[in-house]
Amino acid sequence: MPIAQEPTLTFAPGGTSGTTVTADGTWQVHALAHRKTMKSISTQLNRASPEAQWDLSAIDSMDHIGAQLFWQAWGYKRPVTLKLAPGQEEFFKRLEATGKLELPRQRGLHMNWVTTLGAGVLHFVDHMQGFVQLIGQVVQDLWRFAAAPQRGPWKEISANIFHAGFQALGITALVGFLIGVVLSFLSAQQLRNFGGDIYLVNLLGMSIIRELGPLLAAILVAGRSGSSITAQLGVMRVTEELDAMLVMGISHGFRLVMPKVVALAISMPLLVIWTDTMALIGGMVSAKVELNLSARYFIQKLPDAVPLANYMIGLGKGAVFGMLIALVSCHFGLRIQPNTESLGRGTTTSVVTAITVVILADAVFAIVFNGVGF
Repeated sequence: MPIAQEPTLTFAPGGTSGTTVTADGTWQVHALAHRKTMKSISTQLNRASPEAQWDLSAIDSMDHIGAQLFWQAWGYKRPVTLKLAPGQEEFFKRLEATGKLELPRQRGLHMNWVTTLGAGVLHFVDHMQGFVQLIGQVVQDLWRFAAAPQRGPWKEISANIFHAGFQALGITALVGFLIGVVLSFLSAQQLRNFGGDIYLVNLLGMSIIRELGPLLAAILVAGRSGSSITAQLGVMRVTEELDAMLVMGISHGFRLVMPKVVALAISMPLLVIWTDTMALIGGMVSAKVELNLSARYFIQKLPDAVPLANYMIGLGKGAVFGMLIALVSCHFGLRIQPNTESLGRGTTTSVVTAITVVILADAVFAIVFNGVGF
């Protein structure tokens, strides 16, 4: 392999015809890669005039990178006098046919936030429109299901209750028990300072049954079952199963969306009861250890400390949270594009949105039922 010679430029006065610029050496990318060489060549090319006489016939070898350097120095057009070696003409013909590379103009920085805000608003409106349409479709499917229950998707509803409800008993029990232990332990520390040990049952009962139980169960279901629903629909989009269902005349809403909404509306209140029970058991154990409150006293005091209305509000929250989680998960699952990148991004967005919607709904419940159950 021949050794690459350093690219050089020679300037010679040409009398009335002007300056003659002669190039020799190797004008290829590996010879121009050295910083000192590139800096020296760039300086000489900037000093040269495009109107000069250019002689490139002495160059040993040249590639597109070397030709591009000359082309930029000439102002993206051929000089009046140009002498080339055989094989060099092809480089400059391609550069001449391509023309000058025009980079897209950057918009003013002072308008970027306006564009970003507008795009975000339009994106939000688009999602809200699709979500409202999905709710309308589910209402129509529920009416169709009520009109002919014998033809309803009972197997799909049963399967979703099993996956979203029964299989979530373990994680909800564990987290609920630990939350009850921690909450009881911290509350006991504070109540002991004020001599209010007997009010631990009131504090745990109201906080767990009315707020923490439904919210905790909903967040766990949104992260566990919500992501599963979105991923399932997304995979069906990637594998074109959704398109096949439409070709066969099978409704997505009646066979996929509506069973999940009904299943979570049924299983979420049951999970709320389960989570409340495990959290209260954890609080009872911690109260026995910290304040020596017997389990019998805890159980006898709990019905008087927590009115029945709070229990019903918790169950209502569970049903609403379950339907919202199912709707949000199905909304993002049906919007996934047939590629793996969209599948991962859609699943993540679905979980975050479902948890956010659940917390917003819990705030609405707190405002609407502000004076109930106290």
